[in-house]
Amino acid sequence: MNGGTIRPVAAKALGRTELRYFDFVMAAFVTILLLSNVLGAGKVATVDLPLIGDWPFGAGILFFPVGYVIGDVLTEVYGYARARRCIWAGFAALLFMAFMAWVVVALPPAADWTGQASYEAVFGQVPRIVFASIIAFWAGELTNSYVLAKMKIWTKGKHLWTRTIGSTVAGQGVDSLIFYPLAFLGAAGWTNDLVLKVLVTQWVLKVGWEAILTPATYAVVGFLKRREGIDVYDEGTDFTPFRMQV
Repeated sequence: MNGGTIRPVAAKALGRTELRYFDFVMAAFVTILLLSNVLGAGKVATVDLPLIGDWPFGAGILFFPVGYVIGDVLTEVYGYARARRCIWAGFAALLFMAFMAWVVVALPPAADWTGQASYEAVFGQVPRIVFASIIAFWAGELTNSYVLAKMKIWTKGKHLWTRTIGSTVAGQGVDSLIFYPLAFLGAAGWTNDLVLKVLVTQWVLKVGWEAILTPATYAVVGFLKRREGIDVYDEGTDFTPFRMQV
């Protein structure tokens, strides 16, 4: 890749072409995914809104949308197939993280160690939350990537902001609609109204974050396209979610 001229290319024509920054972008995507799920998924925080008062929201909203921005960058720069590969990598990483957390929490603590209760509170997520998180991530990210790839063809590569925001509206909608009902509907402390409020708030805030981060998305996409020398279009791409080959 020449780092200067950008040439349009069909995703299928890339094959197994070596790409300079793809591995780094994938690593960032998986890292943010894991940290967001560990630190923010199960906590409800509040914000004091003028004229409304305290409004609850999921704490993971603060950083999880960055993963969606990187997901947009993956599809926009490298195409749906490589984004799908990263999504499956993230899916596998979440499964291993959940298994590792279960094993470590279940290990009997030393007699003089007093941190077991706190450790369980942080890492001992109930199975339904883990299941909901993994399924919501997988479905939401694939929806996001599919919509963005299709919109890029429809818009002929113009108006990047329409597809980053449009794909987030769809992807985050699917994510929130799956995660919060599966994870918290009927759970202690979670009324139906609270689940609905947090679900809608998550969706609105994530889309808002995407809009706010649009300048950063433009900068990263432009940098990567110039460095890789390609602008990928998913014409003729097999959009099935059930494969990992590029």
